[in-house]
Amino acid sequence: MTKKKFFLNTIVTVFLLLIPGAVIADQPEARRIMEKVEAVDDGDNRTADMLMILTDQKGAKRKKYFKTFSKEYGEDSKQLMIIDRPANIRNSGFLTYDYDHPDTDDDQWLYLPSLGRSKRIATGDKDGSFMGSDLNYSDMTSRETADYDYKILKEMMLKNEKVWLIESLPRSEKVIDRTGYKKTIFAVRQDLYMVSRIKAWPEKGNYVKITDFSNLEKINGILVYTDVRVIKKSGKSIRHKTQLLLSDIRFNQNLPDDLFTLRRLEKGL
Repeated sequence: MTKKKFFLNTIVTVFLLLIPGAVIADQPEARRIMEKVEAVDDGDNRTADMLMILTDQKGAKRKKYFKTFSKEYGEDSKQLMIIDRPANIRNSGFLTYDYDHPDTDDDQWLYLPSLGRSKRIATGDKDGSFMGSDLNYSDMTSRETADYDYKILKEMMLKNEKVWLIESLPRSEKVIDRTGYKKTIFAVRQDLYMVSRIKAWPEKGNYVKITDFSNLEKINGILVYTDVRVIKKSGKSIRHKTQLLLSDIRFNQNLPDDLFTLRRLEKGL
């Protein structure tokens, strides 16, 4: 390195250190943990039934029953979800292509029989509600570790398990726009490298979203959470709840490629 470059780099470093919040947030140990989380085997060629229970602020409940299918294609994956009942929204469906490359936006389509055609979810709309739930469309695909800085906040006990609390901050405004979140904290089990709780702060809206994963089952050697609960809170007030209950989970099914197409999405069950 020339003296000129060394001098400029030194000035830049000092300048960043003088700006509040401008220090480099990424910690190698935190990133190593999140990479291990990403590497946990979650199975392939999976089918499952899913019950979605939506609870509003007054305690009124609505239920939606889904048939779900997912398949991996190397580092990429595809998922199809179709509503079985209630009858008035039967065959409404959702198809997603989850790409591993951080510079490639995931593809998502929503099909409503009342419209008679599939609607592609635009990148700018992926912070919208998935099927009326507390999940966003962006929640239906995996996050790219390269898009975030990670920091270990502390170690603690959660649900009788020792966890790391790891803060995740997007590295760009583009990531915030794509996901709808400006900050997330993950509780990662130290024994399994699996996330047991997520606390997320959306870019829009004065609330926090808390997702709890429970009822861990081993199916064909794969560990799966079969009970997922999502709560939106404003202060101490609960605005809305979503519960996802998975059942009849099967791995290594013979799922054809044409199952994950727009034509199949629009065909329904």
